[in-house]
Amino acid sequence: MFVPVSPRYGGGSLADVLPSVAGALSVPHEQNVLGLPPAPRYAVLLLDGLGWNLLHRHADVAPYLASLLPTGRSLTAGVPSTTAVSLTSLGTGLPPGAHGIVGYTSIVPESGALLNALQWDAPVDPRKWQPHGTVFERIAASGVATRNVSKARFDTSGLTAAAFRGSAHRGADTVEDRLDATRFASREGKSSLVYVYDSQLDYTGHNQGSESWQWRKELAAADMFALQVRSALPRDAVLVVVADHGMVDVAPENRVDLDLEPALTEGVRLIGGESRFRHLYCVEGAEADVLATYRERLGDSALVLSRDDAVGLGWFGGVEDRVAPRLGDVVVASLGPVALVASRRNAPEAGLIGLHGSLTDDEMAIPLLVDAGS
Repeated sequence: MFVPVSPRYGGGSLADVLPSVAGALSVPHEQNVLGLPPAPRYAVLLLDGLGWNLLHRHADVAPYLASLLPTGRSLTAGVPSTTAVSLTSLGTGLPPGAHGIVGYTSIVPESGALLNALQWDAPVDPRKWQPHGTVFERIAASGVATRNVSKARFDTSGLTAAAFRGSAHRGADTVEDRLDATRFASREGKSSLVYVYDSQLDYTGHNQGSESWQWRKELAAADMFALQVRSALPRDAVLVVVADHGMVDVAPENRVDLDLEPALTEGVRLIGGESRFRHLYCVEGAEADVLATYRERLGDSALVLSRDDAVGLGWFGGVEDRVAPRLGDVVVASLGPVALVASRRNAPEAGLIGLHGSLTDDEMAIPLLVDAGS
């Protein structure tokens, strides 16, 4: 069994990156808790799915990123260790319990529907769902040219509005477009921040596995892209490379299919989260039975906790009253190589190989790599 990793909110988590960048850019009242070098220009490149441990294991195919490891460090993702949660923590500088995006899917308490935070497929205003100001807004308000370079379709997404408002979006669907947009944006104004996002490594890991030759090939491509981003920046710019989570591979025989075991859906009215970190929303009065059933079924391969116990462990940081009902009545965090799928409700997810969301070191540890140039 793996020991769960506690998120290091406030001094060693992904949520601390942008406030530290702001401090390094001399934005007033911002604390550079990560000790980033002062500079007039910054670029933050997020490589989706590049776990700290994965990078170390496959450093031979990523020479540029590996060259930054000796001066780099590991941070933790938040909980759950998944893209929508992490990107919102990055953009707001807040833990999930404050910003309120608590999973790949989570309940909308007012309607009882599930919100997919990546697709934003429920009629929810992202500015009300996540009402806090972003770090991007604070940086832009100080006069720093603040840009967000990612796929064009993300410009109008609910997640972008929740996590990245305050940054001017630059739609770029190819590597060449992203490099051109980065090159231009990084030279705007007297001071600049450019955020660049690339998702291909995560996509390949989900579909082929994070220990596959295809993943290694994609890591080599991501390494080249990171080097090209560095080369596109002005000499006075600092490049920071981070990730949103790591990844583990789960074999088909280690997938527990909730749709094929009736005992695991008894007393459960809605299944949220994802296969490595489930939010279980229970029928009123059924929480204790659901807890007991899942603990017996999963044993020491998962932590099965009530909402209050998970909150008490600090998994989500301080949890605001409006956010608490979005968390499962019961949460299930996989520790062993196990995944809780639901083949009838979400067939595509049930077929994925590389997974994340839980609190193992492979999922939680992410890199903070800094290249201050010559």
